[in-house]
Amino acid sequence: MPGETNLTELLKTMCPTLNEGEYVFCTIPASQTIDPAVIIGSFKEKEGLTIILSNAEADKLNLTYTYIAAWITLTVHSSLEAVGLTAAFSAALAKESISCNVIAGYYHDHIFVAKADAEKAMNTLKTLATV
Repeated sequence: MPGETNLTELLKTMCPTLNEGEYVFCTIPASQTIDPAVIIGSFKEKEGLTIILSNAEADKLNLTYTYIAAWITLTVHSSLEAVGLTAAFSAALAKESISCNVIAGYYHDHIFVAKADAEKAMNTLKTLATV
């Protein structure tokens, strides 16, 4: 089933969900191995492998991090070809001085915001969905 591409429909049905826990972004050398089961997401950069995992797992692995995030999932099945969704929610969050780091999965968009901004971000996204 293809994802939704209509921006109006995406915004109306994005249904943000706050995942439990605290998450961090770490970088590890490409040669380091970590159990893939604990990795939420990853991206290979020339400087190393960026991984997202719970801060509890990062602490267990003695990994360094500087940013503790909350993880919000937009549960609408958005198409990777959809235009404007990221711009709309990132602009709404920016207007509230909330930084966001976005990961587009095949089915959903995932937004990482500072843990302290989680509730404010959820309220902002819910308000955007009703406009």
